[in-house]
Amino acid sequence: MKFMKLGTRQDTFYTEKATRSLVSDIPPDLVIKINDNTYLLHKSPILPKSGLLQRLCSDSSDSEIVPLELHDMPGGADAFELSAKFCYGISINISAHNLVPALCAAKLLQMNDSIEKGNFVGKLEAFFSSCILEGWKDSIVTLQTTDKLPEWSEKLGIIRKCIDSIIEKVLTPPPQVKWSYTYTRPGYARKQHHSVPKDWWTEDVSDLDIDLFRCIIMAIRATYVLPPQLIGEALHVYACKWLPGITKLKSSGSSVSQTEESKEKNRKILETIVSMIPADRGSVSAGFLLRLLSISSHLGVSPVTRTELIKRASIQLEEATVSELLYTSTSSLDQNFYDIELVLAVLESFLKFWKRISPGAVDNRHFLRSIRNVGKLIDSYLQVVARDDNLPVSKFVTLAETVPAIGRLEHDDLYQAISIYLKVHPDLSKADKKRLCGILECQRLSPEVRAHAVKNEFLPLRTVVQLLYFEQEKGSKATTSPKLQKRHELLLGAKKRPATRDSHGKQSLGLDKEEFKREQVTRRTSRSHAESREKNQHKTKLSDSKLALDLERKVVIRGDTEKIGSEKVSRIKEESMSVSKLDLDPKKIIRRARSNKSEHGHEKGR
Repeated sequence: MKFMKLGTRQDTFYTEKATRSLVSDIPPDLVIKINDNTYLLHKSPILPKSGLLQRLCSDSSDSEIVPLELHDMPGGADAFELSAKFCYGISINISAHNLVPALCAAKLLQMNDSIEKGNFVGKLEAFFSSCILEGWKDSIVTLQTTDKLPEWSEKLGIIRKCIDSIIEKVLTPPPQVKWSYTYTRPGYARKQHHSVPKDWWTEDVSDLDIDLFRCIIMAIRATYVLPPQLIGEALHVYACKWLPGITKLKSSGSSVSQTEESKEKNRKILETIVSMIPADRGSVSAGFLLRLLSISSHLGVSPVTRTELIKRASIQLEEATVSELLYTSTSSLDQNFYDIELVLAVLESFLKFWKRISPGAVDNRHFLRSIRNVGKLIDSYLQVVARDDNLPVSKFVTLAETVPAIGRLEHDDLYQAISIYLKVHPDLSKADKKRLCGILECQRLSPEVRAHAVKNEFLPLRTVVQLLYFEQEKGSKATTSPKLQKRHELLLGAKKRPATRDSHGKQSLGLDKEEFKREQVTRRTSRSHAESREKNQHKTKLSDSKLALDLERKVVIRGDTEKIGSEKVSRIKEESMSVSKLDLDPKKIIRRARSNKSEHGHEKGR
C-alpha cells in the first residue's frame, strides 16, 4: 500500500487535561475547540495556509488570543491535527486510510494553492490521483473510508472516482492483471505457477459496504462484459462474508436491541443481494438460492424478496442436492428440526412453473427427466427428515404426496423413507400408520423391496396383506400365460404343417384317414384337459381371493380386539405364501396335468 510523507520536523504535540499543546517558547495565541478537544496553537504558522482561519481572525489584533469553535470539522480532531501539523512542518504520513478525512478537513479550512502555493489540498489531490486511483487495494480502502464522511466524499467526487477506478480494473482481462489482490480459495495457494483466476476481484470488493458494493456490481452489469456466472460468484462471496451462520440462529443470547440491529443490517444485505442476481438461469447455484431462502425466514425479509427467492430456487430445484435442502427450522413456533415448509414451498412453485409452460413449447422428455429428478431428490430428503422425532405424519405425507405420480417410476425410495419413519416413531396410532402407508403403491415396488416389505415387522398388517395378495395375483398371471400360449399353438398346429400331394396330384394337408382320426382323438383329449385346467385355475383363483378376504377379516378382527404379535404375523405370511406357491407353482401344475394324461391313457388302453 502506498503512502506520502510530508514535513520533516519532529512531532512535539502533547496532551494535558484534554488539551493538545505544542512544545514552543512562544505562548499560544490561537485556541481552537473541536468537540471535547482543545488545541493551543499559534497564528503565525497556521493563518497563512488557511483561508477559513484568516477570515475568522480578521477582526482580532495580532497580540490578542482568539478562541474558535470548529465542531463541524469533517474527520473530527484527528483530521484537524493532520492539517495543523502540516502547517507547522511536522512529519505526517498520508495513506488510503487517512486520505479522505485529511482532504475533507483541508477543504473546510480552505488550504488551497490559491491561499499559498504547495498547500495541503493540492498535495493530497495529487497523491489521490497519481497513487490511490492507480492502485487496486488503495482504491478499495479509500472507498471504504468514505462511509464515515459520505456527504463530503460525494461532494468532492472521491466516491465516483474510486468506483470508476475499481470498475476499470475489474474489466481488465485476467492475463493483464499485474497488481496484487486477495484470493484465499482452498487449493489456490498450493499451486506454484498459476494464472490469474477470472474471479480474482470478488474477495477484495466484498470488503465494501453493501451500498458501495451494489454501485460497483450494477455498474459492471451495465457494461455486459462479464458473464452472469461471474456476477453471481461475486454475490456468493459477499453473502458468505457478511451472512455467516445465520441459519443456526434459532435463539440468541444477546440483548434484544443488538439482535434487532443485526437482523436489520443483514436483512438489508440479503434483500440487496437478491435484487442484484442476474436473470440468467445458472448465474447462481440452486444451493446458494436455498441458503438465502433459509436465511430469509429468520431475518423476516419482505414478501417480494421471499417470493422471488422461492421462484428462482424452484426453477433450479433439480440441480440441488439433499444436503442443500437440510436447513434447520428457524421458526420459534415450529418444533421440527428441519424446515419442511421451505422445501414444500419450493416444490409447489416448481410444479406451478411447469404447469404454466405450454406443452408445445417444451420437450416432454426434458419435463419428465426434470420432474423425476426432483421426485428422487424429495424421496431422498424424506429418508433424512424421517429421523426427526418431532416430525408429524401430516407433514411427511403432504410433502410425499405433492410429488405427482409421473415423478416416481418406482416407490423403492419412498418405501425406505416410510420404513425409517416407522422405526423412529414406533408409537404411531393405527390411523397414522394407515395414512402413512396409504401413499405407497405395491405394484411400483421392485421384487427385492417387496420381499423386504413382507418381512418388515414395522409395517401395518393391512399393508402386508396387500403385498401378499399382489404377489399372489402376479404369480397367477405368470402361470396362466404359458398355458394359453400352448393351447393356442395346439389349435393352430394344422396350419403350420406343410402341404403334400396325393397319388392323383391333388394337394392335401398331409394327413391320411388314420392320421386324421388320431388327430381328432388328440384334439378331443387336449380340449378336455384344457377345460379341466381352466376349471382348476378358476377354483385356484376363488381360493386365492377367499384367502385374501380371510386374511383381511383377520386383520380387522384382530386390530379391533388386540395387537397381533410379530410371530403370528410372520406365521400368517408364511401360510399365505405357502398356499400361493402350492396353488400357483407352474412346475406342480404341469406335473399334475401330465399325471392326469397318463391315467387317461391307461384307461383308454383298458
